[in-house]
Amino acid sequence: MSILVDHEIRAEIESGKLVIDPYEDGLVQPNSYDVRLDDRFGWHERSDEVIDPYKCETVLAHVVHVQGESILLHPGQFILGATLERLTLPRDIVGQLTGKSSLARLGVMVHVTAGFIDAGFSHPPAQITLEIVNVGNRPVRLHAGMPIGQMVFTRTAECQVAYHEKASAKYNGQPAAAHSRYYMNSSPG
Repeated sequence: MSILVDHEIRAEIESGKLVIDPYEDGLVQPNSYDVRLDDRFGWHERSDEVIDPYKCETVLAHVVHVQGESILLHPGQFILGATLERLTLPRDIVGQLTGKSSLARLGVMVHVTAGFIDAGFSHPPAQITLEIVNVGNRPVRLHAGMPIGQMVFTRTAECQVAYHEKASAKYNGQPAAAHSRYYMNSSPG
């Protein structure tokens, strides 16, 4: 296993195995590719109603979707965003999304837990949903198109079943700022 460096990222894109759309060569870094923020956002409005991850109607209740050139993220606020780029990973490359340190220094975390992208994600190419939270003390304005994170690509052994081939691949082809689809899992008991 090895992390792809700049020329390897470019070679994978040129071969068509790794898809990044739209692609800009200036976003290739020595060991990663900078991804930008899309202009669509979503979140749950404040409510005392309990979200049960196994019940679709509670997961999708009080969901707000907005589109705009920027969004003001208040301290403690959690929103879903997405990468502007749509990606397809081949069977032997996994992705790891990391936040930009310059935004982290302002208190902005761009993915709470879901930064790992399986080999074979996604057919068709899909945006990566970002779990964005402001853990700082001041509001921060985020702008559509700004670099929001870095995608690190690691070459692995080729997987037997690619993400997009799994029956449980509930985020394959996902739209921007896709909300939880945990309710598609089997509930316990």
